[in-house]
Amino acid sequence: MNDPVPPPPSNFPDHADGETPSAPVVRMTLGARLRAYFFAGILVTAPAAITFYTAWLLISFIDKQVTGLLPAPYNPNEFLPFSVPGLGLVILILFLILVGMLTAGFVGRLFVRTSERILARMPVIRSVYGAVKQIFETVLAQQSTAFRQVVLVEYPRRGIWALGFVSGTTLGEVQNLTEDETVNVFLPTTPNPTSGFLLFVPRGDLVVLTMTVEEGIKMVVSGGIVTPPDRRTEDEQKNPLVRAHRTPEGVAE
Repeated sequence: MNDPVPPPPSNFPDHADGETPSAPVVRMTLGARLRAYFFAGILVTAPAAITFYTAWLLISFIDKQVTGLLPAPYNPNEFLPFSVPGLGLVILILFLILVGMLTAGFVGRLFVRTSERILARMPVIRSVYGAVKQIFETVLAQQSTAFRQVVLVEYPRRGIWALGFVSGTTLGEVQNLTEDETVNVFLPTTPNPTSGFLLFVPRGDLVVLTMTVEEGIKMVVSGGIVTPPDRRTEDEQKNPLVRAHRTPEGVAE
């Protein structure tokens, strides 16, 4: 009788029957560990540094413009050995509050109406003033629905989807000329969301998302790197609302 063939040698230590040998422990080298710490430091400090730097540039710009309008005897930067950071921003906020208080009274409302009548008679100024005022009234209104919803819209062709923000319901001539109820959708560009396109999209062609406007802006600015989580239920996630448009040959359009 032949002797049984011995089992092949194993790199793992002997274990009791029924136990699974553990995988070998992978140890990081010193260079890999330092590289991981370096990227972790960038991840922690870069967002805060960029945010504070941007805020500092904005505050410095406002301070330079506002404090430059103050007379020398009333400008603290003229007689103090150091400049006061944020002074211009505080003065601007107080000035806007004071203007709001004055325009809330009868004399203030009368002054505003008179100023608007004068501006309405200027050929070029009236167009710019009217457009800017309407935009601010729409955005700052408490009951406004502008930029309160993130949607998916097919752009630039069928089967390709883009992220957009609902800016309101279409009114006037544009709506009267279309058969379906249309919605104003602002389509931002990456990475600068302040520029984009205005689309008039039928309401039935929009896919409303659960993400907030802030999350949508982060996704646009990052080019899709920052993706917000899907807050829908598991059953809703299993049923896609968007399907590819396919030709009879089975190829997506």
